[in-house]
Amino acid sequence: MAWDEWEQLKAEAKQRRATHMQLNQVADPGGGGGPHHGDLTVCEKDLKAVGDAAFSLYTDFNQYSDLARISSMKAAGGLMDQGFLIGEALDHVATRWVDQVQSLLDACVHIYSHLDFTQAVHKGDDERIYATISSISTLDNGFDQHRGY
Repeated sequence: MAWDEWEQLKAEAKQRRATHMQLNQVADPGGGGGPHHGDLTVCEKDLKAVGDAAFSLYTDFNQYSDLARISSMKAAGGLMDQGFLIGEALDHVATRWVDQVQSLLDACVHIYSHLDFTQAVHKGDDERIYATISSISTLDNGFDQHRGY
């Protein structure tokens, strides 16, 4: 690109100040989706709501699942003491219950931690993009001063 062409593009961009940014994209072959289809947006409020729900599920499920485990193991012990074979089966189910509960609790912690990390990363990205875009105007001013404007 020649310098004159660059200057012409800059002048045209200044005239179109109302349009700050335009992104080109390929139309979705499936159609639909509304006016914001394909846009990636991250809202801290939304991320916080999902993270809070994961934390709440973790807290509540941890408490209530423990009550179910204790009751089941107590019932299994009573049935085994009385010679019922179903007591062993119930004990096996209670043991498996503990494993499944732990898997769900781990998933909740993973979701909560990942969303917290995502918020921090996007905040850093926003700050980096702002700094980059802000420095472009400084760079343009330097070119303008060099050209004698």
